[in-house]
This record gives sequence, structure tokens and C-alpha cells, in this order.
Amino acid sequence: MREIVLDTETTGFEPEQGDRIVEIGAVELYNHMPTGRTYHQYINPQRAMPEDAFKVHGLGDDFLRDKPLFADIAEAFLSFIGDAKLVIHNAAFDMKFLNAELKWVNQRQLPWEQAIDTLAIARKKFPGSPASLDALCRRFNIDNGARTLHGALLDSEILAEVYLELIGGRQPDLVLGAEQTRNNQTETESTWRPVPRQRPLPPRLTEAEAAAHEAFVATLGAAALWRKSG
Repeated sequence: MREIVLDTETTGFEPEQGDRIVEIGAVELYNHMPTGRTYHQYINPQRAMPEDAFKVHGLGDDFLRDKPLFADIAEAFLSFIGDAKLVIHNAAFDMKFLNAELKWVNQRQLPWEQAIDTLAIARKKFPGSPASLDALCRRFNIDNGARTLHGALLDSEILAEVYLELIGGRQPDLVLGAEQTRNNQTETESTWRPVPRQRPLPPRLTEAEAAAHEAFVATLGAAALWRKSG
């Protein structure tokens, strides 16, 4: 069974009001095991980045200016996900944006039935408890120390770990199973790594943007918006 754990970053909350996707990150699982295949793309939104959105993900206008348009990457994205189930935290948000972008470039829509919403799973499994990605990391003792700003690929890698815990963790048949080879990558239980977070994240900001952002964040303290999980 092939699944794609997916996350997006955007300019805001409503595509119908002009907000756009600026980053897509995705991790491939096969039979609940990571294959090592990922998809990651920054996207030029063809609009200015609102300050509130910049505080969340740190993707500024200068950084995104030379990135491809969604129309340029739509086919490659659809080819990567195929008909796999899409594991998304708060799936309604990401599916809304993905289908808006796909509609604008005359590509096929993603059916809601293709999505698995980990937020809904968490709320059902732990009623009344916080269900943000950060809260679930704390519950399952998953290290998300690299998550100072939201980032689509990093968040999808972390979500892959959370998802496997939500559905019961690694199953005994996986622990005892034989080696699995897929896309020229072999995974065994002894080398199981759901998130290659040791890999440094690509630079997101110009030096000027980084300095301005650090100066701004220093004034916000622990309640800064970027510390909150989406």
C-alpha cells in the first residue's frame, strides 16, 4: 500500500481570496515504511507575501521570486502522488489549496476520499486533548527540535512519524519482515528511519530577510505566531 505524507505552506488561508501555495513537501511510505523518496518544491505565488504568513514559514518575496509557477510543476506533482492515499494534518486546508491550484491550471482535482486526515484521527483517538502537530510530537516523544519555522518537507517528515504512531506504531509483521526493496532503496527494520532530519534544510531567506525576521521575533517572546502548529 502506497501512501504520501504531505504538507503545504501558503500565503494565507483562502485561495478564493487570492492566497497561493508557496511550498509543497511530501514523503512516500510503502506498507507504512519510508522508501526514501520525497517530493519538495518551492513555488512562486505571483503575489507579495503577507507579513503574518512570513512569520509562520519564513519564505519571503526575494527567495520565491525565481521559483517555478504552480503551472510548471503541476504535472510532476501529480505524477509523484499518483493515486496514493494522501496523509495530511488538517487535510481540508491543504486539499482546498491543492485543488484550487490544480483547477486554475486545468489539471485534475484530487478527490476528498484520497485524503487521510491525521488531525481527525488524533481528535478521535484523544478526545479533548491538543491535536496540533507539536502536541502530538510531545505525546509520542518525537523530536521536532528542528521545527522553529514551519516547512513543508520537514513537517511532512515529522508527520510521517506521528501518523505511524497514531495508527499503532510499527507493526510486528514489519519488525519481523524481510528486506523490502523499492525504487532502488532497501529498508530493513534495523535501519528504519521515518525522517532524514539530519539533512540540513535548504536556505529559505536572504541575509537581510533573516536579520529582519530575527529582530522581529525577538520582540514577540514565547507567544510568537511561528511557534504555533498549524
